[in-house]
Amino acid sequence: MWHLAPEDEFVIKEALQLRRQGIKLRTPKMGQALGCIQVDQSTVAIRETFGKYDDVLQPGCHCLPWCLGSQVAGHLSLRVQQLDVRCETKTKDNVFVTVVASIQYRALADKASDAFYKLSNTREQIQAYVFDVIRASVPKLDLDSTFEQKNDIAKAVEDELEKAMSAYGYEIVQTLIVDIEPDEHVKRAMNEINAAARMRVAANEKAEAEKILQIKRAEGDAESKYLAGLGIARQRQAIVDGLRDSVLAFAENVPGTTSKDVMDMVLVTQYFDTMKEIGASSKSNSVFIPHGPGAVKDIASQIRDGLLQGSRTQ
Repeated sequence: MWHLAPEDEFVIKEALQLRRQGIKLRTPKMGQALGCIQVDQSTVAIRETFGKYDDVLQPGCHCLPWCLGSQVAGHLSLRVQQLDVRCETKTKDNVFVTVVASIQYRALADKASDAFYKLSNTREQIQAYVFDVIRASVPKLDLDSTFEQKNDIAKAVEDELEKAMSAYGYEIVQTLIVDIEPDEHVKRAMNEINAAARMRVAANEKAEAEKILQIKRAEGDAESKYLAGLGIARQRQAIVDGLRDSVLAFAENVPGTTSKDVMDMVLVTQYFDTMKEIGASSKSNSVFIPHGPGAVKDIASQIRDGLLQGSRTQ
């Protein structure tokens, strides 16, 4: 089996680590073998002379006399890079949440040597600062305040990173808190609380609407009964006025009659008119009969007289 020497393993690990930081290490090309190299756009190259830092090479073609000990130690990207950090912490009301922060950063061209030499792993360094700030800020807030003040948390992370990473040749372009994820049971409980509150509001609104309907219905019923009472009062007043006029006219035209005689005649006339209407209607189910003890005795005598008259005729 083939094994790598310890020094080769170290070189490979260092190359992978620099690659993760955006630092490119290239194998010598034909142009470099002839003393010329090309640096791509948005990239700078670090030149060393006999292993010592010499200069930062800007994008373009450069002469690199390798015979004089000059060589390229590596390339550093100046593009904006993004690092997403997931940090689990606890709020003031003892709810565990996962805060997802998105850090956008880039190396400064005028501090390329610091960015290349001072940090061995830029991403882990930024992640450590993000963890420190978030775990110092979120425990001071309850869950609702954490959602409301996420911009303040992002600003605190950005200020701390800007102050720390500027010494290493990096600029923090933007810091965003892109997500706050409580535990699944907490989210379900929050949704249930919200749903219960909305149902309570809906029930209150429905009860208020029913109350208004009942009040309006009662007001309408009262107004209807009031108007019906006015109609009945006016009807009775008209009947009384008509009867009075009829009694006065009859008494003037028929001398010797009293008011009682006229009223009896009017009542008898109304009685027969009512019986006529009842008999003329096939769908009528109302019959006027005398009532009271005296009326019952009168009905019994009338039935007995009718039976006796029937037996006599036979």
